[in-house]
Amino acid sequence: MRWEEVQERFPEEWVVLEATKARSEGGQRYIEEVVVIDTFTDSTEALHRYSELHRQEPGREYCFFHTSRPELVARERYVGVRGPR
Repeated sequence: MRWEEVQERFPEEWVVLEATKARSEGGQRYIEEVVVIDTFTDSTEALHRYSELHRQEPGREYCFFHTSRPELVARERYVGVRGPR
């Protein structure tokens, strides 16, 4: 589902999503297609659900946004492994 469809179906809500199509460019993550996992009126509840999903399946690309956002662009996070100090 594209972001515009999500916005139409779930106006003014927090949505927990799985990105099914995304690309990285210039330190930004452009999310092009998603699957809606859950919806919430409260950001804290959305964060808890996102955290639960991420813990269960860390290899999948989950995120949460409010549908008032004009586009799905997130700052890319690098999660690396540090060597011994």
